[in-house]
Amino acid sequence: MHAVIETGAKQFRVKEGDVIRVEKLAAEVGQTVGLEHVLLVSGEGETKIGRPYLEGAKVTATVLTQDKEPRVLSLRYKAKKNIRVRKGHRQPYTALRIEKIEY
Repeated sequence: MHAVIETGAKQFRVKEGDVIRVEKLAAEVGQTVGLEHVLLVSGEGETKIGRPYLEGAKVTATVLTQDKEPRVLSLRYKAKKNIRVRKGHRQPYTALRIEKIEY
């Protein structure tokens, strides 16, 4: 059985046991979170599609880590003007393990 969920303005296709990285959630490591925005559930020969979300569907996940992605550097310069700007960014994320898909 697999499901398509929406979190952080992104969609993920998940099944039980998968580990995914999503936009940072306000949850502690080891805590269980419920993802209510389920778009599709498929399994046992049938597929249920929501409009836009399925009523009563829920995906339960456990928070594994709260961390940051590797650094992404951006560089801006203007030729012949001695202007150079270097910036870095690390996007925070939450790693989730999908425990259960309920419908």
